Amino acid sequence: MSRFQQGSLFKLGRKSRPDVWVFRWYDNSSGSRRYKKQIIGSVIELRNRREAERSVIALRSSINADVGTPRCVCDLAAHYRLHELTVEKKAFLTIEGHRFLFERYIEPRWGHFRLGAVRTIQVEEWLDSLVPAPSSKAKLKSILSTLYNHAIRYEWLTFNPISRVRTSSKRLHDKDVLTPGEFQRLAEQLSVRDRAMVLLAGSTGLRRSEMIALTWSDVDTRTMEVNVLRSCVRNRIGKTKTESSRHPVPLHPIVLSALLNWRAESRYAAETDFLFPAIRLKGTRPLSPDSVLKKSIRPALARTGITGKQIGWHSSRHSLATNLRALASTSRWLRNCCATRVAGRRSTFTLVPYPIKRLAARTVALLSQGRNRFMFLQRVG
Repeated sequence: MSRFQQGSLFKLGRKSRPDVWVFRWYDNSSGSRRYKKQIIGSVIELRNRREAERSVIALRSSINADVGTPRCVCDLAAHYRLHELTVEKKAFLTIEGHRFLFERYIEPRWGHFRLGAVRTIQVEEWLDSLVPAPSSKAKLKSILSTLYNHAIRYEWLTFNPISRVRTSSKRLHDKDVLTPGEFQRLAEQLSVRDRAMVLLAGSTGLRRSEMIALTWSDVDTRTMEVNVLRSCVRNRIGKTKTESSRHPVPLHPIVLSALLNWRAESRYAAETDFLFPAIRLKGTRPLSPDSVLKKSIRPALARTGITGKQIGWHSSRHSLATNLRALASTSRWLRNCCATRVAGRRSTFTLVPYPIKRLAARTVALLSQGRNRFMFLQRVG
């Protein structure tokens, strides 16, 4: 059986170019020992050995991925990547997020620690010293705890020291939301395409990854529904974030009309085309929601005088839940139907019974058009 190896890091001199840092290790995959080496970077990029050592942490983990019992956190992370961070078990964004946090935070600080040497108080003090928001610190704790649970599952350890680490995920400030009046003023400032996007996101609560992955075949004009079947994250088409998201979502006639107006103008209006395609890529991929937010929506917010709010695509989900809670506080019928679903800090709107989702879509769409709130509540309450 292969044994753990640390590899060797050394500086290689060059005559006509800057010196480089080289990492060398041996490989037994072919049945015989063969030495391999890889240039890590020049001395201009990595000014000292400490920076070079930090840059080879992930590579050092990978060369031990197929070896037996891990000895340190770095080896355990390599084993976890190999067996758990796979496309069959995890979503693409989850894999990328875990890898980033491993390489950026966990391995540089804890990679060289033996598994039994990590102490609860040490981890707690380390998290307190970090700059990121409390929710990000809680995420780091969760991933580090997952690593140790992975070791317990393989019977390499019997105790998880991270389970006793105390962290808080309390938000530093409340999420900014748009009122129905602000939502209406914003929609009036947008182009046909961007108005359709904002109305769709604001009245249904779709995630941006689900919205940009929609094709025209997903829109059912007869039943006035949109079928959520996939998501698009960083130009990768895949499954939705949760199974409960894969359900039809009702559309109000106002929203459906906005979508059909956009389809009449779009160059890509076939059934298999994306609702919001990237023109630069000739419609083969959906457009970047960040680009629309930066170039269109935020300037439109400034033109309407809506300032001091950090508005993103996820704000539409928070705004939807907030506006529904506001209506539920006035309408007894709506409150009884929706209280268990949207009264909490986090909204699970996709789990609301279908008639309530239809009513919610109708409610938000009417309010975004400036309809009389009191008259509407008389009709539903």
